[in-house]
Amino acid sequence: MGSLYSEQITWLHGWGAGTKLLLMAVLGTLLFLTDAPWLLAAAALACALLWASLGEATQVARRLMRSVIMAALLVAGFHALMHHYALGAASALRLVCASALGVALTVTTRPSDLVEVLERLLGPLRPLGVSPERVALQIALMLRFTEHFFVQWKKLDDAHRLRTGHAGGLRLIAPLTIHMLQATRRVADALWARLGR
Repeated sequence: MGSLYSEQITWLHGWGAGTKLLLMAVLGTLLFLTDAPWLLAAAALACALLWASLGEATQVARRLMRSVIMAALLVAGFHALMHHYALGAASALRLVCASALGVALTVTTRPSDLVEVLERLLGPLRPLGVSPERVALQIALMLRFTEHFFVQWKKLDDAHRLRTGHAGGLRLIAPLTIHMLQATRRVADALWARLGR
């Protein structure tokens, strides 16, 4: 299954997964504690500098971020039509900043390291009947399938461009859906064989 993790080592690769996860949670929360467009614009500038500092490691996620920016522009445009300019700017900037932080975490952190951190964080819930390993695995699978979705989308789009010279667009929905259903079935069968007994 494809992953957005980059083997291109950056300064952020050396940070612990727990530290990066905590920083992302804190910074992501701070984005929603202010509505001031100038503060959110400053945060967006900081996220752009973070993105630039990671260099070639972001190559695997550039198409994803372009899609996020397009979505943010659509959100801003919708609010502008409703004459809510400040809300539109704040919503778009939050979306871009939160996505940039998530991508920075994803491209510089191995999925297995994130699972270990999640298991430790969920450990205190074991006396309440919660299985930290099972919950961490579910979260890890969700993250991995999200990554896989965009990786596969890029592969299908590249193949379509080679054949036709044009972007795949909505034509990719059907083959992408089929591939994702097949991938989830294979993973489910593998998990059942290992854990379902």
